[in-house]
Amino acid sequence: MSDNVQATRAEAKSSRRQQILEALATQLEQYPGERITTAKLAASLNVSEAALYRHFPSKARMFEGLIGFAEDTVFGLIRRIIEEDQNALSRIEKIITLLLGFSAKNPGITSVLVGAALTGETERLRLRVSQFFDRLETQFRQILRERELSLTEAGGRPVNETANLLLSIVEGHMQQYVRSSYRQSPLTGWEQQWQLIANLLRAYA
Repeated sequence: MSDNVQATRAEAKSSRRQQILEALATQLEQYPGERITTAKLAASLNVSEAALYRHFPSKARMFEGLIGFAEDTVFGLIRRIIEEDQNALSRIEKIITLLLGFSAKNPGITSVLVGAALTGETERLRLRVSQFFDRLETQFRQILRERELSLTEAGGRPVNETANLLLSIVEGHMQQYVRSSYRQSPLTGWEQQWQLIANLLRAYA
């Protein structure tokens, strides 16, 4: 078999996997609160359930694919923010705005990240989501701690508690978005709220 044929088949398989993940995300958006079955997912793609399992061994792996997409996208963009911006306060604002914007554009994935779509699914998926938010909290903590160490007088500011507060703000906006059946954008009121939060974080500016 030629390399060109193998490459074409690999691209086709990747494309089909992407279509399945996009269909799953769409189903989660269109039917908030409902458990998405492989039968319903297959019907939306006009394929058999067996065709789905040729690309994903289980529905759990499909959910993992959505979580993986969120991780790759979000943390890839966060790395860019960290590289391009040296101001702690600005970094935090940009990261939270990024997360809320990603959530607004990906309601189905948001329902996975907040756990609403994982009822009845495997514990492994909930642990994977927890790792996503743990990683995000660690990122906030690192930004705050780096700024703390660079200050002439480090006044013992509560870095861990502040990082957890920032995470809670992100999760709260995402939860409200899902709870409203995607009617209330996670970006609603964010600009005004940031002004309040920024005043609390001036020590890190």
